Amino acid sequence: MKNLSLFFLCFFSSVMGADPKLTALLSSLDPLSVAEHLAFYDLYPETEEGKKSLAHAWNLLNQSQVPLKNRELTLPTFDIQAIISLITRQPFDAPVILNQEQLDATQTLGKNFANRKLKGYAIWTKKELLALPPEEVDLGRGLLINQFDEKREEIEQYEAGLDLMALQILARIPQAATTEEKIQEMNRFIFQEMRFRFPPHSIYAKDIDLYTFLPSVMDSREGVCLGVSILYLSLAQRIGIPLEIITPPGHIYVRYRDGVQVTNIETTARGIHTPSETYLGIDTRYLQQRNIKEVIGLAYMNQASVAWNQNDHAKVVELYERASPYLPDDPLLKLFLGLNYLFIGKKKEGKALLEPLKGYTFDHTVSAETLPEDYLKGRIDAEGIKTVFIPVDETRTSILEKQKKLEATLARYPRFRAGLLQLATTWLQLGRQSEALVALEKYHAIDPNHCIVEYYLASICLERHDYNLAWTYLKRTESLLQAREHKCRALRYLRDSLRRLSPEN
Repeated sequence: MKNLSLFFLCFFSSVMGADPKLTALLSSLDPLSVAEHLAFYDLYPETEEGKKSLAHAWNLLNQSQVPLKNRELTLPTFDIQAIISLITRQPFDAPVILNQEQLDATQTLGKNFANRKLKGYAIWTKKELLALPPEEVDLGRGLLINQFDEKREEIEQYEAGLDLMALQILARIPQAATTEEKIQEMNRFIFQEMRFRFPPHSIYAKDIDLYTFLPSVMDSREGVCLGVSILYLSLAQRIGIPLEIITPPGHIYVRYRDGVQVTNIETTARGIHTPSETYLGIDTRYLQQRNIKEVIGLAYMNQASVAWNQNDHAKVVELYERASPYLPDDPLLKLFLGLNYLFIGKKKEGKALLEPLKGYTFDHTVSAETLPEDYLKGRIDAEGIKTVFIPVDETRTSILEKQKKLEATLARYPRFRAGLLQLATTWLQLGRQSEALVALEKYHAIDPNHCIVEYYLASICLERHDYNLAWTYLKRTESLLQAREHKCRALRYLRDSLRRLSPEN
């Protein structure tokens, strides 16, 4: 049993008796479903109906831009069983390997794809990839070149899978379809027919790289936001859908822009549209847009996060250095690489990257980054910085363990701002507002210019019915956001809540 369609075919066949009416069964199939027709052929390969179903499926792939009524049903002249298996396989099935004849066939089927016009489709080395402008990069080819270290035979296997997926999408799209209709069909195919899903946090947190890189996402049909967005973009480049790549802090999604009209595609939620304002926060004043070339670097950064959580800082440095050519001017990458240089004892290299970031404010944020300045001024050492990045899960134990290490660090470095904010966060996670308030007030006394600290202080004072102090911190937060031309929905909610309880003074 290779897919859900095959299950229903078997069920219907058993209901119809030992001599099923195959013609009626064939006519009940979705005329635009490649997978259903190939599943039918797998069941009845020696029958005339089975052969007709195979021919129909092949022509859906072979002439996807030709109206169905004008298509001639012709059987292929070679064994396409591996291609059939590649289309109908499930995540638990063994990998399918195509021979050269079958690879050539899939490449011929996709000869009119939009990505074939990109210079990036004609290159096979990292050197050639890095020389390309972003608009000429074929994302699938670029990622696979890096993933398989330029091994063409492995690259072609996964590109064949991408081509066959794109062909199945195109088989359902009328020639006159709008871009929005194409996106709807992509969503239906990826999230309903192929059932790509976001993995459970307990799984992906440990092996996020497995759910980021294109081959593993295609094999498992599970991926984090970056992994599924990469798949989506690789297919969109083939179909010819122009998409923008957006990276809120710690996240990525894609969107389609038609003039002023924006359609966001949230790949962690079956491609639904989520309002852009949802992704903004107190310290996020606008959403960063990335280009195709930068996405390759982001894949390495995601992989580096796994090594960081495992305290393998040498591996982190290696991965960040591999990401750097694709993100040459990215200040976050420079910050993280600089910190990890410190962690492996390369102080000179670390300081060289951190010095330009002292007091630096990222374009998309409201408040300045504090780690470089605190380190360079001796307010924290490299080991102390590590405590800020200790991951926690949903368990109370992990929060308490991080909290204990933060408190030990702050006992030695009481002016370490990021440490104070992280300590306050752990107290809030435990529902202990009084202790969080103490840490936040210490931060405020050192530096009253971090919008998140001021917002938390206003919120806690509101909860404690200290309305005058809540107004003080709220107005401070509003002033910080106004200076960066940022309006935040969460801050409006806080103001409304406070105003209902206490008139503005």
